[in-house]
Amino acid sequence: MKAKPVLIADDEKNIRLTLSQALESLKLETDTAVNGEEALAKLRDKDFGLILLDLKMPGMDGMEVLRQLRQIRPDIRVIVITAYGTIESAVEAVKLGAVDFIQKPFAPEEIRVLVSQVIDRERLDEQRAVDYSSRMELAKKCIGDRHFEAAIEHGRKAIALDPSRPEAFTLLGTLMEVQRNVLEAQKYYRAALELDPTYKPARDNLERTTRW
Repeated sequence: MKAKPVLIADDEKNIRLTLSQALESLKLETDTAVNGEEALAKLRDKDFGLILLDLKMPGMDGMEVLRQLRQIRPDIRVIVITAYGTIESAVEAVKLGAVDFIQKPFAPEEIRVLVSQVIDRERLDEQRAVDYSSRMELAKKCIGDRHFEAAIEHGRKAIALDPSRPEAFTLLGTLMEVQRNVLEAQKYYRAALELDPTYKPARDNLERTTRW
């Protein structure tokens, strides 16, 4: 089945061009929007399967687009583009079903890999999720559908399959924050850092939650 078109929403012309060119080799149809208002207008008019969404745009920012998107197109998958290593609104984005982030500057191959993962994730189900990586992808799929309890269960199963990796602990920490259980979230972030003290997502999230 042919993949649905991809919408690229970013106010920087060079970023829109880089992303469009990066996805050409995946044979994906792309369209672009220069701001949030244009992105929403195009999303109402065309059946996109994925949006690459910059959070920092003039006028309506990416977070507001994401909020409105969940009203008009709750099925669409989102990759959030940010120029910052840590975004304070990450938990809010996850609440709205956005679980994939890419930081500027990025290499074309990075975006191709991430987009491919998001598209392939749609074909994943319980029977196919037999290892750590596929359990993590299934957890992210559940977040995209805002099935957070199921996402937590898949995250825990990923840990059971490989308790030596920090990614699942960090994902579970974020999901605990979605449920407003900050102390439990911090336990997961600390567990991730015990496994890998250099793992930046866990370190950033722990620092952010302990600043409150």
